[in-house]
Amino acid sequence: MSAQNITIVGAGIAGLVTALSFARKGHEVDIIEQAQALSEVGAGLQISPNASRILIDLGLGNSLSKAMICPHQITLVSGLSLRKIAHVPCGTFAAARWGAPYGVMHRADLQAMLIEAVKSQSRCRLHLNQRVESATIPTLPERLGRPAPLLTVGADGVWSQTRHLVPGANSPRFSGQVAWRFKMPADGVRAILNPGNVTAFLGTNTHLVAYPIENSTAINMVAIARGADPGQTWAERENPTDRVNLLEAFRESHPDLLSILRDAPQMTWWPLFEVPDGRWSNDAGTVLIGDAAHAMTPFAAQGAAMAIEDGYELAQAVSDAAEDEVRQAVTQYETRRRIRIGRARKRAAFNRFAYHARGPVRLGRDLLLAVKSPESLASDLDWLYGYRAAGL
Repeated sequence: MSAQNITIVGAGIAGLVTALSFARKGHEVDIIEQAQALSEVGAGLQISPNASRILIDLGLGNSLSKAMICPHQITLVSGLSLRKIAHVPCGTFAAARWGAPYGVMHRADLQAMLIEAVKSQSRCRLHLNQRVESATIPTLPERLGRPAPLLTVGADGVWSQTRHLVPGANSPRFSGQVAWRFKMPADGVRAILNPGNVTAFLGTNTHLVAYPIENSTAINMVAIARGADPGQTWAERENPTDRVNLLEAFRESHPDLLSILRDAPQMTWWPLFEVPDGRWSNDAGTVLIGDAAHAMTPFAAQGAAMAIEDGYELAQAVSDAAEDEVRQAVTQYETRRRIRIGRARKRAAFNRFAYHARGPVRLGRDLLLAVKSPESLASDLDWLYGYRAAGL
């Protein structure tokens, strides 16, 4: 296909990866963002091999290696007793088995390297401070003096405005879970975890994930528990009542874990929304990706990875098609991705059930995990981490 104009709504991780993916195929890309300046809220991010290999292919390998920490293992621990249940090896094992590194990093660092890459790409133009509403999205290119696009890509997150342009797309629904995010100094939590690992503390209707960031000087922590539907929001600072509710949810946890939650600095709570399966594209050149299309709960830590895969594979599918076959290419892309997303959703649902198990189910879970070798647990992830996006 000859070079075309592509409009991307949203300059988060999904939008920036999509922009780079289309630009490297020779297309001219406009990224529309309503924020006056780009900043990323939230402390940490897990980058699994299925996502890191895409970032490396887009030329971000050196930047990624400097910012990303590759943990030694993913460790599952009882949040009630602090007893180790099982682990999956990472580090050099992950790179050898899945062909790309597994790492953790500050979300803002990934955002920053993507922004730098977009700004250095002559085919990409980033337009900040642009009011984005569903009714005005079709007029954005004209307003900016740009040609009509071949595609408009909605990468504008859970509360997407672009979604309103896609008949049959579903609205977000509250999952019933809230994520509490905060950072702790690494030296302050060594009593309960190895700061070189990703550690998941499994509790009763709760779990807490911890992993290193900021050159391993800090630990990103995400505590997940049930919560009330707060309405249309995505991140809020806690108030004193919120902390009381969190401690009540984790009341059965080990005292050392409770102490960390009690003494932690101010947290940010994120209600977890899902977008049920629905249409991701219309018949007028609009396509949804990432959370705008299929927001999912973080129990498999694949939200960002699926968005990265989306953007990369969409650019590949469209660029490989003749100009009169773009609609068919988008339909085929959506069909392929729906299968992949569906499987990731099922994994997240399974993890939620397993992580939050109680009573006899929890005992059975622990016994089953105890008899499985680390390599066997790793093999269960081959379909997820070993996946190679189309074009790789």
